[in-house]
Amino acid sequence: MAKKTNSGGRQHTNSTRHPGAVDSAKGRAGRILAKGNKDATYETSVEAETAVLVAVPDKRQADARTQEYLDELAFLAETAGVTVTKRFVQRLDKPDIRTFVGEGKLEEIKAYVQHSGTSMVIFDDDLSPSQLRNLEAELKVKIVDRSLLIIDIFASRAKSATARTQVELAQYQYLLPRLTGLWTHLDKQRGGGVSQRGPGETEIETDRRVVRERIDFLKEKLKDLDKQSHTQRKSRGGVVRVALVGYTNVGKSTIMNLLSRSDVFAENKLFATVDSTVRKIVFDNIPFLLSDTVGFIRKLPTRLIESFKSTLDEIREADLLIHVVDISHPTFEEQMEVVNETLKDIEAADKPMLLVFNKIDQYRADAPASPEFEDMNIDEDEPVRPTLEQLQDTYMAKLHDPVIFISAQERENIDELRALITRHVSKIHMERYPNFIPGFSVEE
Repeated sequence: MAKKTNSGGRQHTNSTRHPGAVDSAKGRAGRILAKGNKDATYETSVEAETAVLVAVPDKRQADARTQEYLDELAFLAETAGVTVTKRFVQRLDKPDIRTFVGEGKLEEIKAYVQHSGTSMVIFDDDLSPSQLRNLEAELKVKIVDRSLLIIDIFASRAKSATARTQVELAQYQYLLPRLTGLWTHLDKQRGGGVSQRGPGETEIETDRRVVRERIDFLKEKLKDLDKQSHTQRKSRGGVVRVALVGYTNVGKSTIMNLLSRSDVFAENKLFATVDSTVRKIVFDNIPFLLSDTVGFIRKLPTRLIESFKSTLDEIREADLLIHVVDISHPTFEEQMEVVNETLKDIEAADKPMLLVFNKIDQYRADAPASPEFEDMNIDEDEPVRPTLEQLQDTYMAKLHDPVIFISAQERENIDELRALITRHVSKIHMERYPNFIPGFSVEE
């Protein structure tokens, strides 16, 4: 059997009892356990696949809102390298406790999956371990819930040692309650009696112990990395710190590149940035540190929020937040609310904040609705979106501080953004260093 070397330099041999084993593991859990690469994170999809999306909204939720949520789920799937072929929606007072969807809808999904050869079914909510097992048994294909899909994207994006450790911890925490379905090959023991029940149970308990030990190890490792990060932040002295925050894919990294003249990775996909990036910037001889942080998203898995604590400390310890909003998105106000709620969750909502509406070049008041899909009725009489000028007037009237409307891609109003940031950073800097006189040399 092949030998592998872990991050501590020790060698171990793959077996069916190790979290990295794939010999006898089947289905979803086997893919989670399979080592994706040397980074110690795990890929849940390793080749181009097709998928159907499934949503079970509350009966009171508007069709347009359900459509927008599924559009986002489709974008997540695309980011993970999956092609979406169909969407299914079923309105229920509450999801079915056994299979999440009702029996009739499950048969409908099963018929389509078998006919089309679709390899995966993605749900827009988190599924319980029993629901995952039941759905895999019924549909005979991979079942992926929203948390697993997001964790998979984080695994493919994580580059730094801290981010890789954070993602691996989230993966093991997701895996732990789902180990039961991993050992189906041990269920077919012949005969009965006490002696025949032991092996499978022992195998599961052994794996649970190994996974728990790995979780404890990763938590301790994150504590050490957290101490290093805290030391680095303390070494930055009293320099003003500014953090870009916002929903995922709103253009934070593009703005970072414009302001700092750096080359932070930016792409039109969700979670292009997982690792925090910090750059020193000097505007009008006033130095400050600008950090680009991981984007937030609706239903962001709690495991990831907990695991990315050290990354989110860049936000907690910032002196000023720049909340970037994609003005072209149909539900940008809901995205703003998601960001504000997440900031509350990480105890950073009381910080001074600038509001920057990005992508004005893509805003369309007459944006067409997305194509219809299963069980969805598009309301053609919905009110037309306000014009960009009307939005500008509205938000500028709402807030005391001027709101900036920009296009980072087309470099529209970037000078105005620099001037606004300079004004606020200078104010914080002068409060911290009252004897500082702008115009004198600043240590780079």
